Amino acid sequence: MRARALALALLAAMTATPVTVAAVDASIDRMELAVPHGTLELRLLAPGIVQLRAQGVREPATPVLDPQAHFDPVPVQREQQGDEQVLRSPQLTLRWNPRRAELRMEDPSGRLLLSADLSHALDGRWKLSHARGEPQYGIGGLNAFDAQAGDLLRNGKQLATAGKQGHAGAPLVWSTAGYGVLADAEPARFDLGDASIAISAKPQPVHTVYLLAGKPAELFGQVRQLSGAAPMFPKWAMGFTNSQWGIDENEAKALVDTYRAKHIPIDNFTFDFDWKAWGEDMGEFRWNTDKFPDGPDGKLKQWMDQRGMHMTGIMKPRVHVDTVEGREATARGYWLAQSKQAPDYFSHKPVRDVDFDKPEVRDWFFNDALRQSFDTGIVGWWNDEADDSGVDTQFLNMQRAMYDGQRAHSDQRVWSINRNFYLGSQRYAYGVWSGDIQSGFASMAAQRQRMLAAFDVGAMHWGMDGGGFKSPRPSDENYARWIQFGAFTPVFRVHGDFGQKRQPWVYGPVAEKAATEAIRLRYALIPYIYSYEYQNHVQGVGLVRPLQFAYPDDPSQRNRIDAWMFGEYLLVSPVVEQGQTSKSLQLPAGRWIGWFDGKAYDGGREITLPVDASQWSDIPLFIREGAIIPQQPVLDYVGQQPVGTLDVLVFPSALETGFDVYDDDGDTYGYEKGAYFLQHLAVRRDGDAVSFRSTAATGSFAPALHDYLVAIHGGVARAASNGGQALPLLDSVEALRASPGEGWARGKDRFGEVTYVKLQAGKAHDVKLDTSAGQP
Repeated sequence: MRARALALALLAAMTATPVTVAAVDASIDRMELAVPHGTLELRLLAPGIVQLRAQGVREPATPVLDPQAHFDPVPVQREQQGDEQVLRSPQLTLRWNPRRAELRMEDPSGRLLLSADLSHALDGRWKLSHARGEPQYGIGGLNAFDAQAGDLLRNGKQLATAGKQGHAGAPLVWSTAGYGVLADAEPARFDLGDASIAISAKPQPVHTVYLLAGKPAELFGQVRQLSGAAPMFPKWAMGFTNSQWGIDENEAKALVDTYRAKHIPIDNFTFDFDWKAWGEDMGEFRWNTDKFPDGPDGKLKQWMDQRGMHMTGIMKPRVHVDTVEGREATARGYWLAQSKQAPDYFSHKPVRDVDFDKPEVRDWFFNDALRQSFDTGIVGWWNDEADDSGVDTQFLNMQRAMYDGQRAHSDQRVWSINRNFYLGSQRYAYGVWSGDIQSGFASMAAQRQRMLAAFDVGAMHWGMDGGGFKSPRPSDENYARWIQFGAFTPVFRVHGDFGQKRQPWVYGPVAEKAATEAIRLRYALIPYIYSYEYQNHVQGVGLVRPLQFAYPDDPSQRNRIDAWMFGEYLLVSPVVEQGQTSKSLQLPAGRWIGWFDGKAYDGGREITLPVDASQWSDIPLFIREGAIIPQQPVLDYVGQQPVGTLDVLVFPSALETGFDVYDDDGDTYGYEKGAYFLQHLAVRRDGDAVSFRSTAATGSFAPALHDYLVAIHGGVARAASNGGQALPLLDSVEALRASPGEGWARGKDRFGEVTYVKLQAGKAHDVKLDTSAGQP
């Protein structure tokens, strides 16, 4: 209290006008702002979220906002400084000047983040200003057919829309300078100047805007609060998917058996038109018995289940007009007004899109026939071509039909990929892929911008047609490099046009070897990847992060698409040029370690790496100092056998770093009710001492995991203790791994000297290493 009184006295001394301070109170987190032609309501929904809306507006105008969003009252301080009303939270300060109809938002240090001229807000025209030259991100990216490679910075006139062919959009603009603006609009028009942001919309004006304050991770957490959480994908979706158009049951079985015989990990096969009886009565929803005779009775599912393989299938927004379901759609008025009857390009029979914005259509679409297909093995949804309608919400609500229908029918997690994205879609287990892209190196390189721009609008589950969809066939080198790229994306899949094959062995032994090694590396990292799947659900930040997100204060990272963070601790920069023999790469500030060569690199400068132009065996991949990276044995598929031990790579830094190990059953929504395993690991180096700690695990799920084998790099220890008690020293890491209890050992790996520590998983630990003299 004395500190608070002193701070207020200093504030009063510095200001020229009297200061009146209200006590901290959760009941004063809102104000009414008198503006020309009416009143705006201001409310602090959270310490860093300001809601501004026209008086009388109560419901979200668009699916961007989660109608179930809940916010606890925010304790604030309210002050009157002359004509200004001041509202303070722990994360921001708001200053309202009624004479100028101006609202200023500052960070806790008093730095101005945004100034809003609200004199035209009730007309749907919002004008904000910020410091000159601050970088702006979000709004949207590029689609599959845009010729330009693209970048991440946004300026000038921009349209936030779902768009077509892999486009991802959101009525969101944000800056690494510490703020963001979200509009409840679809679509939304932005005009970004060097120091200004203007927002409007047609035909419906923007009546509600949200101002956000915080670091990039906090901004995306706030977007999650407003727009809703992304449900977790099933654990198998962290693995590899082979999609194919032009296939039948016998070929599918042969391909699965070949993957298993070659021990190339894979978890999912996605079928195109082939799986369904397209053009027949209820054919949009049921198995094609000519091509998949064992589909309807579940025999194929049983065969696939025995091999750890999932099946997913394509879905279209249209139905055939002259079928049972088509006549029903006509009788009930289910057709989309913007869609006209036309011949289908595959069946050549008349089809038309149904209107998924209508709740009754969504209920109707997930029907008994589709439920039967789900029960007999089609457990995920590849939704296609709903973007052709030009209706922004058509794709969102199509997948909403699938999500709501499946969740009402089963506790099995929903998985989907869709050909565009608009913020709000993520609430329905919604992935996005980048559309019908070309093969070739130029197209592959262009996918980097598409992925990172998708992140910038909240589309965290992004993937692409690995190898390219359109002809010509990718070269062997192009395929190998594309698989390496895909291994470091959120949704890892391959696909090609009708009749094209995308299995690794199709592209020759060199490409097969390079591709297989990349896929196996992905599977070794499943514990690391899956933990970020959970973080996306709870915090709104996904696995892949642009460098400007990870290094917001470094201007040199503002517009990079050549590299990205894969989680917090891995930086990857795939090879995307044909025949490349060397690659220049600027590492961000800090210390980095090469994943494959174990070399240490100082960041903040450009390095030149040799590139294997003959065997295509290398992926430029670097470990950030401070890293904690859990790994598991490489399996042929997720869940093939219980994983009892996680190998944890640790690279201590002078600043404490952490990682949350996460697990659950991988298949159901039990995690929503607390059925998960969550344990925080932390490490810090202080001179010659290293501290490695873990908290006791939370959650009710009991995994197969029983211990960690922690590899702490940076010199071997001369002594190791846990909770003040000396740990037993074993002769080798092999002996330590085989021992029934905890202990430690010295050794070496490709990164250098290592102290290995074996610890029981789930328990609290406080390990101290003394590295002062190394091994005696």
